[in-house]
Amino acid sequence: MSEPKKISRIPMWIVSKEKAGFKDTYGGAEGIVALSATLLRPERDSETVLLSMHPVGGTGSLPIMKQFAEAGVHLLAVDSRYRGADFALIMEKVALDLGAAVRYARERLGYKNVVLLGWSGGGALSAFYQAQAERPTVTDSPGGDGPDLTQAGLIPADAVIQMAAHVSRHRTLTEWMDASILDEADPERRDASLDLYGTEVSAPYSPEFLERYRAAQIARNRRITAWVKEKLAGLRAAGRPNEEFAFVTHGTMADPRWIDPTVDANDRRPGWCYLGDPRIVNMSPVGLARFSTLRSWLSQWSYDDAHADGPSSLAVVTKPVLVINNTGDDACTPSHAHRIYEAIGHDRKVYHEIKGATHYYHDQPDLAAEAVGIVKAWMSAQGFVI
Repeated sequence: MSEPKKISRIPMWIVSKEKAGFKDTYGGAEGIVALSATLLRPERDSETVLLSMHPVGGTGSLPIMKQFAEAGVHLLAVDSRYRGADFALIMEKVALDLGAAVRYARERLGYKNVVLLGWSGGGALSAFYQAQAERPTVTDSPGGDGPDLTQAGLIPADAVIQMAAHVSRHRTLTEWMDASILDEADPERRDASLDLYGTEVSAPYSPEFLERYRAAQIARNRRITAWVKEKLAGLRAAGRPNEEFAFVTHGTMADPRWIDPTVDANDRRPGWCYLGDPRIVNMSPVGLARFSTLRSWLSQWSYDDAHADGPSSLAVVTKPVLVINNTGDDACTPSHAHRIYEAIGHDRKVYHEIKGATHYYHDQPDLAAEAVGIVKAWMSAQGFVI
């Protein structure tokens, strides 16, 4: 077994200024945005860098990122301002963060080519960013407090990778929501005929049940959104335009896919999800969108209002796109990869599947290495010198 190649982990801060009506993240001076970043650098120089950012998670510590560097690929992993704090997250501001990172990679670090590595939730983010950098259209956040991305001067990347990516935060949440909950203030009030974890419903699920369930999920998302808009309008009408309101959303891990392996089938483990037992996660603190604020809900979770949608963004992207689907993924199932790939509006796109790979490649170093090899070969085919 060969020794891993030596790499350097170089910590750095990417600092920018921003005007805002109020501060929505903890720490640091008002008007200053400081992003924590790590450059994973092999010994030899390169004119190309992979740039990874997740809206709320940190990618620099993922084992596969180290494998990229050990394979000779320069990788810049940057945390958004909302790492670990998605209760306040505004996707339009995360796009600004990614823009600051792209600019830093080009102007401060000197890379000629910047390739966005959109892993998991970073997939829709990178697609949204690239679309707004190439053809900006978003002039405001859904909550009405900015930023205007058409005036942000976002620099396009040279290519985009969608690895184990989902279509968007708002559509993923909606597909995972517990459709049986009837009252947000009392989540124990449920429609038993839609309760995946109750006694009246069992897998496998009929097409008729799935259609009814999916419709109820969308309806629940829209009920929450209507309440959010009413609450936000009330604050503004009361002369309190910069105030926020925090709330809890229960029941956000009740996707039929986790129970019935025939729904959007792949090689995943039945009765399981990337966070563990979905019955437990459904009401646990780590569930998706468990804690939120009004503006954040509209920007990242609202089914009808959120802007950062992977497929619709990729429909206008002109740069090359690589899509990698892990067939054992217990978070982002095949329909997401297919929707992403099919939405790309040009023929400079490539699709790969990695048989048996899970979302994190946990205890799967060989499959992670396969993913790294696919990315390297694809970048070389695009003419990027690694």
